[in-house]
Amino acid sequence: MPSLSEHSSPAHTHQSTSAKHSHTHSEHHQMMIHDFRRRFLISVLISLPILLLSPMIQELLGFSIRFPGDQYVLLGFSSLIYFYGGWPFLTGLVSELYNRQPGMMTLISVAISVAFGYSVATTLGLDGKTFFWELATLIDIMLLGHWIEMKSVLKASDSLQKLAEMMPTEANRLHHGKAQKVGIDELNKGDQVLVHPGEKVPVDGKIIDGVSTLNEAMVTGESKPVKKSTGDPVIGGTLNGNGSITIRVEQLVENAYLNKVIHMVEQAQSEKSKTQNLADRIAFWLTLTALTVGFSTLFTWLILGTPFVFALERMVSVMVITCPHALGLAVPLVVAISTSSSAQRGLLIRNRSAFENARKVTSVVFDKTGTLTLGNFGVTHVVSFDKRFSDQQILSMAASLEAHSEHPLAQGILQKADTENIEIQMVQDFKAMTGKGIRAQLGKHQIKIVGGGYLLAHDFHPPETAVNDKEATLVYLLVDDKLAGYITLADEIRPESYEAVQNLQALGLKVYMMTGDNESVSQSVAQKLGLDGYYANLLPEHKCEKIRQLQHQGEIVAMVGDGINDAPALATAEVGIAIGSGTDVAAETADIILVNSNPKDIVYLMRAGRQTYRKMIQNFVWASGYNVVAIPLATGIFLPWGWVINPAMGAVLMSLSTVIVAINAQLLKYTLRH
Repeated sequence: MPSLSEHSSPAHTHQSTSAKHSHTHSEHHQMMIHDFRRRFLISVLISLPILLLSPMIQELLGFSIRFPGDQYVLLGFSSLIYFYGGWPFLTGLVSELYNRQPGMMTLISVAISVAFGYSVATTLGLDGKTFFWELATLIDIMLLGHWIEMKSVLKASDSLQKLAEMMPTEANRLHHGKAQKVGIDELNKGDQVLVHPGEKVPVDGKIIDGVSTLNEAMVTGESKPVKKSTGDPVIGGTLNGNGSITIRVEQLVENAYLNKVIHMVEQAQSEKSKTQNLADRIAFWLTLTALTVGFSTLFTWLILGTPFVFALERMVSVMVITCPHALGLAVPLVVAISTSSSAQRGLLIRNRSAFENARKVTSVVFDKTGTLTLGNFGVTHVVSFDKRFSDQQILSMAASLEAHSEHPLAQGILQKADTENIEIQMVQDFKAMTGKGIRAQLGKHQIKIVGGGYLLAHDFHPPETAVNDKEATLVYLLVDDKLAGYITLADEIRPESYEAVQNLQALGLKVYMMTGDNESVSQSVAQKLGLDGYYANLLPEHKCEKIRQLQHQGEIVAMVGDGINDAPALATAEVGIAIGSGTDVAAETADIILVNSNPKDIVYLMRAGRQTYRKMIQNFVWASGYNVVAIPLATGIFLPWGWVINPAMGAVLMSLSTVIVAINAQLLKYTLRH
């Protein structure tokens, strides 16, 4: 990674460099898109005089433009388009050969270089026909294909930058009992830091004073806010609740939990990018075919005693024809159509290989909180113990108090009250009882909302009829210090999750769940949805381990998640799918984003992935299949019978395959709708 100023501290440098690296990568991606567009448009303008001056085009279209030195003007324009328009492919050839992974760039570079070199030689006196017009059109179409392809995917992953941004930049360091604002890079191990209510915890540490609830859902996956007190560890980047806490710094920024997550995402994405895509694999074999058959043709005709210029022309014809124009559009057109059609269904495709890999997926792994479930607490039961109050009155009193509370559970109670059209009443003397609950005066009554721990401490005994739901959170209502009722809240399963799981299993896929939640909650959700298995109490690194375990067992894994804790697993899986309502980090790490946060869209994705791949294969067949006929004819082996392909006939065949590929790609729209 690039270094920052020499004055930056190691901690700050590590964090900032991750963001800078990702930001630079994104800018580079945009620059490449603009570069291909500019080169394509300029190359098309240069191609016009090349086509007009090419003798073969004039012969085909029945017109003539001749003047002294016209062949050198043609050579000049062709040289310009070869070096300007062909530059990305020539540099791509060098890169592919350096990495020992010859692919599409190698195939294109060989074709345009052979066509250019031979045409220059014929212009300067060698007997034969020029291939300048084929050179120009090949470069134009390949530039267009790469431009379409790059536009069809979103910006390169900004996940590392998003992760780095989750960490606060400042902290309240205590010095002689007074809080001082300092940069987190100035913190040292053992420093004491004050965290106010509603602030993010700046670094990993341990609470030495205070009690609060921390929202760790975006980091650990735990859906319930976690109560923390003296001696408990806290994680940098998590959100403090309604209590002030003082923590002792345990880890510097470079060794913090969130930075370890950054490293895991970076490592997984790096490993993932090494895989060659389908187009490159086919281009590799076409390159070998072109070189092998081309040189074999040259040497065979020389051995048979034919003139060198004839043998050379046969070799050049083979090499130029082997790189079909349609191959440059075979994948980009399909990708552009599949991504636009999927976007209409609420699926944003960020990675082309995701569609290719979707067809091979054997296991789909879901995060629980915010993915299979709604990710927020909803009221499941409202029960009155006191005959003086109805269930609705219990809910009304609770909502009236919770309207003044910042506790995460308050939102669930208020939402339920709103759904039931229950009026919120005015309260007086509201007070938060730290770590215990809340209380206030409501009319003539003193109302308290407390947890189970408060009941035990004050010798209250709920009736045996009370719901004993291990996956739910219970809050009790005390009216004038008498137990009046209770409310249960739970993270609700998305209604769409049931059908999504059933349909995925109907496709022959295994469906698993990985979550940071506890065993009882996880087991309950897994049983209700009929999952093939589940893993509970997992941290991000554990999720990665489970994904890799499945992969080592031969499974092709699609991971579906929404939080920071899912980012490494999303990057590790063959297909990473982010719920649109989740964090930016998850979305930027994933290959595919479900805008509507609907698990049923994953079923569409799996089907669309198979259909898209099938269409790609069909286009590859149409794009290169004519070589089965064209290459033998180009070599001249049927010359004794008068069958030989000339460049003009090769142009007709290439144009025909291009038209077929374009029409076949358009048919994908109909296929994806049904």
